[in-house]
Amino acid sequence: MLQQTQVATVLGYYARFLQRFPDVRALAVAPQDDVLAMWSGLGYYSRARNMHACAKAVADRFEGEFPRTSALLETLPGIGRSTAAAIAAFCFGERVAILDGNVKRVLTRFLAYDADLAVASNERALWSMATDMLPSDGIEPYTQGIMDLGATVCLVRSPQCLLCPVQADCRGRREGRPERYPVKSRKLKRSQRENIWLWLAWKDQIWLTQRPDSGVWAGLWSFPEFASLEALQSGAAQWPGEAKPLESFKHVLTHLDWTLHPVQWTLPERSTAQAIATVTAGLLPGRWVGLDQALSMGVPSALRKLLLRESGTVPG
Repeated sequence: MLQQTQVATVLGYYARFLQRFPDVRALAVAPQDDVLAMWSGLGYYSRARNMHACAKAVADRFEGEFPRTSALLETLPGIGRSTAAAIAAFCFGERVAILDGNVKRVLTRFLAYDADLAVASNERALWSMATDMLPSDGIEPYTQGIMDLGATVCLVRSPQCLLCPVQADCRGRREGRPERYPVKSRKLKRSQRENIWLWLAWKDQIWLTQRPDSGVWAGLWSFPEFASLEALQSGAAQWPGEAKPLESFKHVLTHLDWTLHPVQWTLPERSTAQAIATVTAGLLPGRWVGLDQALSMGVPSALRKLLLRESGTVPG
């Protein structure tokens, strides 16, 4: 949960998640929908799917006990080299280096390492340096310390060099420009996307579809999407009821600025089940759910906020 998400946000989710899934076996046997529902609002949902797959692998391959070495941990779904090393160091005392974003920043500044980390061979070289710098004992406090340095002192834009316990030996500080490290040439390219979001309502229920297993919000329940208002109007030409445009908004993801235009289409309550089935036949498979049920499902935070706002549960 702490990958890409701040501690203050995680704390409440962590407690609820452990209450629902108290051990790895409980998580392994849970339906994915339940896992995603408990994760809803944290974002980066691939983490939840990977955690679920990892629990299954631990239960199936290791009889419910996590392997005790970084090499074996790295074979589990969703656990890369740095995360495997962190688990092995903290839980089992293995003398192994981690290299998350914070640690990369600390080490490249401390060493004035100016090779481009977008080049795989340069990152491998930094891994080697990180390993060479490991203490002979006390791996747990060392690992925690270097992570905390990056998180609280050696900050991206305003490093607090005067507070740093290793300032005297930091080459980046001696140069007078630690902010230039780490060097990485390739930047994440942001894309733009725009869609119509169909809020289809009938008898106090809404129609939700489950998104594909890959792509944005994979596996979550959401509103049907249309490429344009014209596409919606074409598909809904024979539908009963009426449409009401709602306030558009932009949802910001890691790599994407997504503008969504919700349109609420209310079907007449007197509509027959056959008529309703004709409407939903033209949409992706889904199901009718009440508002409370929708909010308890694995839905994107953008949808949750929209449902709460329009239902008057919270201020807009």
